[in-house]
Order: sequence, then structure tokens, then C-alpha cells
Amino acid sequence: MQCSFTFRHVDSNEEIKAYAMDKLQRLERYVDAPLEVQVVCTQEKHRHRVEVLLRADGLSIAGEEETSDFLSAIDAVVDNLERQLKRQKKKFRQHKEANEERVWRYRMEVIAAEAEDEGKEPKVIVSSNVFAKPMSLEEAVMQMRLSGNEFLVFRDSATEQVNVLYKRKDGNFGLIRPET
Repeated sequence: MQCSFTFRHVDSNEEIKAYAMDKLQRLERYVDAPLEVQVVCTQEKHRHRVEVLLRADGLSIAGEEETSDFLSAIDAVVDNLERQLKRQKKKFRQHKEANEERVWRYRMEVIAAEAEDEGKEPKVIVSSNVFAKPMSLEEAVMQMRLSGNEFLVFRDSATEQVNVLYKRKDGNFGLIRPET
């Protein structure tokens, strides 16, 4: 996090800088990109104002609080910024979910065939993640023909259940559906 401090009508104070840096650290969990933070501390008679401008990855959020001392103003402005970041993250998540097709991930494990022949316990040879996209049976068959794979894991768009379509030795397709 890159922080710059400006003190107006008050001398620069390392204690306030350290306290603000410590409090601002908790905002890093809400953004992926490095933060750029500008903190302005202003004292006018008995009022202490803290203004914070936070920039990260195209996001710009500002907060301002005025109290009787700088430390409580820093606490209040960081709480304010955290609320704004949570709200922004929630909006982003809802927008992303609304526009993105649901894709489910499943772990596929291939069992060693030779281990069964020897009478030993089968071992996992290959393990990979498979994305189960929602589609109809017709779409799944077309995808199997185009891809040339031996099987396809997909989520039936009508029932929302996971199905496995596989190529049989006779050239036809087999379908494994879960019991309901």
C-alpha cells in the first residue's frame, strides 16, 4: 500500500501516521490491486478532520470525518471506507453473478485398471477439474461429437442435475443420470 500524508495547520506526527497505516491495512482485503491512499489531516481550533482518498484498480473511494481528536477521526473514516468497499464488492459480485452463466466445477478421478487386475486397491492416477456447464442433452451430444472426447460432464438445464454423457464401444452414446 502506498500512502501519502498531508498535515494542515498541524505539525507532522509519526504516531498519527503509524496509527492510520495500521488501520488502513484492513482495507487491503477488499481490493486485489495495490492501494494508493492519500490522507489529509486538518486541525481547525478544536476540530480534527481526516480526509482519505483511496484508489485501486479503477476504483476511487473517498471518506471524511471530523471529531475532537485525530485518532477517533481515523477510526471513523476507516469504518466509513470499509462500508463503502463492502457495498462496492457486493454490487460487483451481484452484477457478475447476474451476467455470468453458472458453471460448476467437479473433480474427476481416473482409477488405475492394472491395480484391479493384480487384486490390489486401485490408485488414483490422474486427477483433474471438469467444468459442468448447463446445457440440454442435444447440446451435450453435439459437444461430444465436436470435441471427440470419451465423456462429458454437464448440468442438465431442465433439471439442474449433473449428468455424464459417454461414448459406448458400439459408437452410440450412454447417459448417466442421478436418481431423484
